[in-house]
Amino acid sequence: MTTDETATLPSLHWDGPRHALICSGDWTWEGLSRRMPALPREVTGSVTLETDTITGLDTAGALCLHRHLATIESRGDTVDRDTIPAQHRAFLELVDQHRLTGGAQTAPADGPLHRLGRATMGMLGRPPAFLAFTGAVAMDVAPRLLKPHRIRWREVVGEIDHGGVRALPILGLLIFLTGVVIAYQGGAPLQQYGANIFLVDLLSLTMLREMAPLMTAIIVAGRTGSAYAAQIGTMHMTEEVDALRVIGITPYEMLVLPKLLAMLIVMPLLTIFANVFGMLGGMSVASLFFDVGFAEFLQRMPEAIATSSFWVGIIKAPVFAILIVMVSCYHGFHVERSTESVGRATTRSVVQGIFLVIVADAAFSVVFNMLNL
Repeated sequence: MTTDETATLPSLHWDGPRHALICSGDWTWEGLSRRMPALPREVTGSVTLETDTITGLDTAGALCLHRHLATIESRGDTVDRDTIPAQHRAFLELVDQHRLTGGAQTAPADGPLHRLGRATMGMLGRPPAFLAFTGAVAMDVAPRLLKPHRIRWREVVGEIDHGGVRALPILGLLIFLTGVVIAYQGGAPLQQYGANIFLVDLLSLTMLREMAPLMTAIIVAGRTGSAYAAQIGTMHMTEEVDALRVIGITPYEMLVLPKLLAMLIVMPLLTIFANVFGMLGGMSVASLFFDVGFAEFLQRMPEAIATSSFWVGIIKAPVFAILIVMVSCYHGFHVERSTESVGRATTRSVVQGIFLVIVADAAFSVVFNMLNL
């Protein structure tokens, strides 16, 4: 740095014999960005402020100088400002008028009505945004479905492994226990009337039509859907999504399409898997506690339930898959630039995914009842 450049930097000099604090140099935002002047330790007593040698002053410099003067006065010393030129005094008075008093101001806590109103407005604004996102994904993904060679099948296989194969243990355990619970709860009343065999009807109808597809969707929404939202949200936060656009890859093609195809393949298979393990749980309880053996159970099943009930559960699976993937990806793409936002998006994706799955299941029940299925 040259001598001329050093001379233009903002500085504070203490002239002890005259008790004068001499300000010199460029006290603007540009000058302060190069060097922030420190208050000399020797400053004490009645201080005279001299700003004649200041080459430039703006509100940033006035704020910095005001803080130094406040430090001096907080120690019980005084500052004589009468020697300050009028143009410099105007900046200092402006800063002094707008300084914060009483410490940082904290925003008042929101009342119950305010929180309710804000939540309501947020809920009203989400459906249009979600529909717009779904439409954008459909327009981007549909042409690529007509060209299978452009689909990233390696990513699809990876998503099948992550969202399907690795979910088998937890799904098998939970749906097995679900079958156990249904058999216990339904078998006791039937046993009182000597109608143990109708436990097969109850289990078959409940498991194949409702519990297997619904429990599968809930587990996938909580396990895989949250992972999708967190992955895309983290990529969005670290600007990896923007990097994909820069190199000419659409994020929907790279991040949404493989997940969507994988779930469309996996969900029906997971539902069939859940059917088997759920029925095994119910059969075990029926055999051990209600005198309905395995052979008798299997013999009764074709009489107890129509084949259409099996297909009713399978038809629900792809719809649940689409809802889970779209909700998870939607919240992932709408993450803000903060780690806290990733957590909120993950939570919302799970809650809203399960909510939409249950709503869709209720709609299916009404439609299938109208169709006598």
